[in-house]
Amino acid sequence: MTTNEKSLWSAMRASPVFLRLAVSLAVLGGAYCGLAVFLSSHVPSETTVEGIAVGGMSPETATVTLQRVLAASASQPVHIQAPSRTVDIDPGAAGLKLDLPATLSDLNGFTLNPAQMWMRLTGGEDRPLKVSVDRAKLTAAVTEASRRVENAVKEGSITFAGGKATAVAPSPGSAVNVPKTSDLVASTWPRQQVVKAVMLVTQPKLSAAEITRATKEFAVPAMSGPVRVVAGRTAVTLLPAQFAPALSLAPDGGGTLRPRLDTPRLVAVILAASPALARDPVDATVRVVAGVPKVVPSVVGTRFDEPALQAAFLAALTSPERTATLTVVLVPPKVTTATAQGWGIRDKISAFTTSFAFNPPRTTNIRIAARTLDGTIIRPGEKFSLNGTLGPRTPAKGYQQAPVINAGRLVKGYGGGVSQVSTTTFNAAFFAGVRIERYTPHSFYIPRYPEGREATVSWPDVDQVWANDTGFGILIKAQVSGSDLTVTFYGTKVWDVDAVKGPRRNVKQPKQISDPRAGCVPQSPMPGFDVTVTRIFKKSGRRSRPRVSAPTTCLRTTSRAPTPKAASERVSQQPR
Repeated sequence: MTTNEKSLWSAMRASPVFLRLAVSLAVLGGAYCGLAVFLSSHVPSETTVEGIAVGGMSPETATVTLQRVLAASASQPVHIQAPSRTVDIDPGAAGLKLDLPATLSDLNGFTLNPAQMWMRLTGGEDRPLKVSVDRAKLTAAVTEASRRVENAVKEGSITFAGGKATAVAPSPGSAVNVPKTSDLVASTWPRQQVVKAVMLVTQPKLSAAEITRATKEFAVPAMSGPVRVVAGRTAVTLLPAQFAPALSLAPDGGGTLRPRLDTPRLVAVILAASPALARDPVDATVRVVAGVPKVVPSVVGTRFDEPALQAAFLAALTSPERTATLTVVLVPPKVTTATAQGWGIRDKISAFTTSFAFNPPRTTNIRIAARTLDGTIIRPGEKFSLNGTLGPRTPAKGYQQAPVINAGRLVKGYGGGVSQVSTTTFNAAFFAGVRIERYTPHSFYIPRYPEGREATVSWPDVDQVWANDTGFGILIKAQVSGSDLTVTFYGTKVWDVDAVKGPRRNVKQPKQISDPRAGCVPQSPMPGFDVTVTRIFKKSGRRSRPRVSAPTTCLRTTSRAPTPKAASERVSQQPR
């Protein structure tokens, strides 16, 4: 120790005042630090959270206090109030939670700053309560609740049921604005248990004033009495209940109701009351009467001028006279009497008959096909297609299952027997002298048909097609009498046609084949052969132009046959 230090220490020991001062300062410093430590673990004395006093409490005690006081309100459902009703959502399910640590954060902490320590001793503030929000869950909960309070917009309307005008007033629709309502819930929970929903309002397209106007100006007058409809010398009176189903009012896009008339429906009502006011045109045709073709004259049709009818009828609904004068328009037939006469269908030009054995399902099919074919008219230059005339052979048309040829064997199929109609028609066409363009012989020879002059048919690809190149129309008559089928062509005879059949060639004898498959139909053996048939055309007894039919291969055993040599063969479930 230096001399000076020794002197100072001696002086202090000698001065009691200085000693007391040093001790006091040490005590005060310790108390100050102790107070700082105390204040660092307590909430400022005047602090409140949403009005709840937590001042002077430790953070732990303040948290427990807030939980106890807020527990009741935080667990209560939030009532979302809409104009129509109030719905509840559960705060927990909606992702709403109290965040007390965040609420009490930065209220404590060690400091020796006199000003901050003084604030903690004497000051404080009313702090807002902080909550945590799961936005996805809150949006989902508000969306679900909104579905129960939404009201669809109700459009106004005017109806005419039963012949009376009935008006329905419009009303706006409302829906919850989910994003804004969710924000409102998040910002007021749990202080506010009732939240007024933010609503979106949709106005109807038609105003109540427009419904009232249309009812007064049109609907009520329209249904006030009957309407007299006049067409030429004929008049019909329609009651409101009769024409009301054809009447309506619809918005025009600008918020105004306009009358609309279902004209075809009104025409049906008018014609039900007086069928003579309009009629469909009738085409001329040719029918055989007592064996002689006769032209059945055409009939001109009549119809209403629909645009004029609509204007006249709507005007009559609000006029004092309540009378609609209609314009009748003449509708010409597609085939006039002169056209039918020009076809030149005057005489029988060919006929052919085939016979069939007893088989009720097959006979039924022949009768249906003959009835469909009967009365067909082929105009000059037109082509005839048997498939096009008969269409598919289906149960809906009455066709039954009967033997058909499929891949060289007899099986059951719908339309079995229609090939007899085809063969009979083919022979009538053969002797009428028309140009035969497409036909298919059977897979094997069938004795009831003439050699080389038979044609099968099957929907949709095996067809019989020929062109009417006679220069005149052809009327086909097909009739079943007992066990005979006769097809007759009427027109103007141009050619006398003879058939010359050559000898059988390439004769093949049948052999026995056993077919164990289900559905096999036994068939008699028949030799196969090639044959050529020549058509000889004569006019006034003189030979004019020979036409040779394609050589026909008719080779078939009980199971299979070689490919025809000179005739196309397409076998696909071919009816016999």
